[in-house]
Amino acid sequence: MASEARQRKLADRIKVIVAESLEMRVKDPRLGFITVTDVRVTPDLREASVFYTVYGDDDARAATAAALESAKGILRSEVGRQTGIKFTPTLAFIPDAIPDTARHVEDLLRQAAEADAAVHQQAEKATFAGDADPYRHPHEEQAAE
Repeated sequence: MASEARQRKLADRIKVIVAESLEMRVKDPRLGFITVTDVRVTPDLREASVFYTVYGDDDARAATAAALESAKGILRSEVGRQTGIKFTPTLAFIPDAIPDTARHVEDLLRQAAEADAAVHQQAEKATFAGDADPYRHPHEEQAAE
């Protein structure tokens, strides 16, 4: 088992190597505008999960996923060559859900702001159901007697 620091260092190094290799070495036309967002390595340093995002629609995402799958061997070879570790980790490419989640949260916040504005607009037109000050004031009652 590797230490967490070594695991983190290897993950950071793999992230840089994969990003550079995708930009410089992989010439697949299906590869879209891709960003490697994160890499996680298992404690035994045998497997690496590479998280990525793709700018574009669902077709661009599907084409990029296919391109990554076909370039997996080249990328793994490059990781092994540049890291020099005994066992090169296998690479698994996983689409990152953070942008979709962020978009969903932004939509929810926008809906909440719209609902809040509607409530505020209704409150401006509202009047009191009874007296403006419904509480008893003992000093006023004594003065009235």
